[in-house]
Amino acid sequence: MVSPSLRASVAPQTVQRSPSRWRRWWRGLAPHRQDRFAALAPLVAVFLFFLAIVASFWYLHSEEMERERDALRRDTEYAQQRLRLRLTERQEQVLRIARELSTRSMGDADFAAQADLLIAQYPEVQALTWIDAAGRIRMSQAAPNLASNQLRLAGEVLHFGSTANSFREMQRLEQPTYLPIQTAGNDNPPLLALMVPLTTQGRFSGALLAEYSFDSLLRYGTPTEVLARYAVTLLTRDHQLLAGTPLVQRSRTLLPWSEAPNDDQAVLELPGQSLLLRAQAYRTSLGVVGSSLFWLVGMLSVMTAWLLLGTWRHTRRRLQTQEALIAETNFRRAMENSILTGMRALDLHGRITYVNAAFCQMTGWTAEELVGQTPPYSYWPEAERNAQQSKLNEELSGEAAPGGFQVRVQRKSGTIFDARLYVSALIDGHGRHTGWMTSMTDITEPNRVREQLVASHERFTIVMESLDASVSVAPLGSKELLFANRLYRQWFGSQTDGHLQLVMQAGVVHAPEEDDEDGLMGLPSHAMTSVQSDNVEIYQTDLGKWLEVRSRYLHWVDGRLAQMVIATDITARRRAQEIAAHQAERTQSVSRLITMGEMASSVAHELNQPLTAISNYCSGMISRLESRQISEEALLGALEKTAHQAQRAGQIIQRIRAFVKKSAPNRQLAQVPDMVAEAIELATIELRRHNVRLTHYVAARLPPVMADRILIEQVLINLMKNGAEAIAHANRPTGRRSVELRVVPRQVEDADVIQFSVEDTGPGLPVDVLEHLFEAFYSTKSEGMGMGLNLCRSIVESHQGRLQAQNLYNGKEITGCLFTFWLPLASIEGATTEIEASTT
Repeated sequence: MVSPSLRASVAPQTVQRSPSRWRRWWRGLAPHRQDRFAALAPLVAVFLFFLAIVASFWYLHSEEMERERDALRRDTEYAQQRLRLRLTERQEQVLRIARELSTRSMGDADFAAQADLLIAQYPEVQALTWIDAAGRIRMSQAAPNLASNQLRLAGEVLHFGSTANSFREMQRLEQPTYLPIQTAGNDNPPLLALMVPLTTQGRFSGALLAEYSFDSLLRYGTPTEVLARYAVTLLTRDHQLLAGTPLVQRSRTLLPWSEAPNDDQAVLELPGQSLLLRAQAYRTSLGVVGSSLFWLVGMLSVMTAWLLLGTWRHTRRRLQTQEALIAETNFRRAMENSILTGMRALDLHGRITYVNAAFCQMTGWTAEELVGQTPPYSYWPEAERNAQQSKLNEELSGEAAPGGFQVRVQRKSGTIFDARLYVSALIDGHGRHTGWMTSMTDITEPNRVREQLVASHERFTIVMESLDASVSVAPLGSKELLFANRLYRQWFGSQTDGHLQLVMQAGVVHAPEEDDEDGLMGLPSHAMTSVQSDNVEIYQTDLGKWLEVRSRYLHWVDGRLAQMVIATDITARRRAQEIAAHQAERTQSVSRLITMGEMASSVAHELNQPLTAISNYCSGMISRLESRQISEEALLGALEKTAHQAQRAGQIIQRIRAFVKKSAPNRQLAQVPDMVAEAIELATIELRRHNVRLTHYVAARLPPVMADRILIEQVLINLMKNGAEAIAHANRPTGRRSVELRVVPRQVEDADVIQFSVEDTGPGLPVDVLEHLFEAFYSTKSEGMGMGLNLCRSIVESHQGRLQAQNLYNGKEITGCLFTFWLPLASIEGATTEIEASTT
């Protein structure tokens, strides 16, 4: 057990130990954390005070709502008792009338008088009906305001709905009962019906039906003070409205307790029926939220919180500024120590007051050795001290060049490097000029790179000036000439007119528009898609030269989009191409002559038939004229046959002359069936000589092609002739000596073309021959020149077509060879252009 003196000596120590612990915790915090706690503590206190005020008002409001609910519950029960009492009184009066009717002490006139008196005295009673034992209405008295379709007429029988069922149930039980309420499907207000049985000498003799109005019952049965404070309604068990007007639920407000339910209901139990009496309280007082004290306290609390929040934000901004200043100082110090630029500070007299690590690293001297030095400094070279001193004087007088100046600096090791110095004034916080800050950069490597760039530029200039092509660069949308080499200046001068002229003639003109530039690439989208990808050959009239023009887009050194044009003189090449084309034309003509020379015997045989027929016709006519045994009609017929054979011979000669005639290529719209017919007519002669059968198929309604008829006929004749010769050399039997020509439309590389195919039944071609088949001077014939198929391929390719050859197989056996070539269809625009070109 501790003595009181010891307890007294221990207690003060315990009281003093607690504050010291909190004081040590507070002192152990960092300054920024102490500032944060000091700024947040008032806010937390005001917030707790505000929560206490809100909790107090919420408690008062809850108490007020609970009192209102208790009052509502008591008033609802009181109204329910008053309604039950009123219905009980009406029931007693109806039972009294029923007893008089049962004892037959009341006649029809007395019943009518008693019913009218009851209806007139009690507004809720709407009708009294006397019903006999058979369910027939004997008499019925109703209030004047009862609807006509709700009246019950004497003589009617209760045969409708629940009333008849209730009548039979009441007859069985012989007790008063309330009928079910009819609310659906009727525009009239519902009525509460009470049916009381009538018994005479122990036997059922009928019933008395009393009908009450719910509205009148609620209006006159509910106490006035209850109706003044609440919205009272009568409902069925399934909450269907019978009487009264319920309150509409108000929309939700910002306060969570403003929508608390404030209504109550009580069950009104009746024999055979149950009703609900519901009371909803009117909001007649402002309550706690509407009181001026609530808003005064709330406004003061909000103002206090707003002021403290403003103070906290101001303190927080100051803390953030302080932290930013510390971070900025640390950042600048770290950046200063990490940069490669040397920093040197001088006072107004030229004394070094500060150097950074980079300056010390450049010069090799330490900061302790440099700080405090006066001119001449230890890093000045001996030979340049006078120049360095003059530069320093300019620096101290503020006359240094804004772009800096170049000096030579000597390291502690004795080596010398080039540096560039930039000078700026040092201004303190009061706006006073206290010295100069100099930044020094080692430019030894940039000087070396600059010298290399100058040399590279000179080499580039020499190369560009020595080119045998004109090179020019000009920006889009401008007439400025950015670059032009020697040959361009020699041809077009130093203006951009020649550049633009080349661009226009080459068809790469770019007209800039508002939305013509791609925002991601920076290139003109329209020009990039419309410019030709191949080199363009144009004729320059002023120079008298053929030029090959190439163009491309590039970004100039200043970021502008420019167009470079390279023009090469190809006049000599064009002349060589013209000579080669002339030689090819002569070669084609010679090939046709050779073909006709090979076909000479066949042609002679073909001409021998019409010439022999002409000779025979003439001899016959002469002999018959000498013997005078010919009539005019026979003579006319013989002359017509002679003329026909002469025309046939002339046509054969004319076709041969047109085929071998030397002429320039003449492309024009040609009908495919006509070309095929001419070629077949000439090739048939050679195929007959080799005893080869010719079959052909030409598709119907073929569109025209843009071609030189003679050249295409030459290709077809050569292919059919080569097939016949291959069959003859292979000594094929008669059943396998055939050449087939097919002309059908096809689609090649998504383009519509006309395909010509020549198929023979010869021995085919070896694999090594197929690889060199279309080469010049390559032939499989001992007497061949090797020019026929090469010319055929050249002719087809000049018509933008393709010639191919392949063997035909039956299993592993070669059954023939197939030559195929195709020609593109002629469009209207292309046909017009070709015709104009050929005319020119």
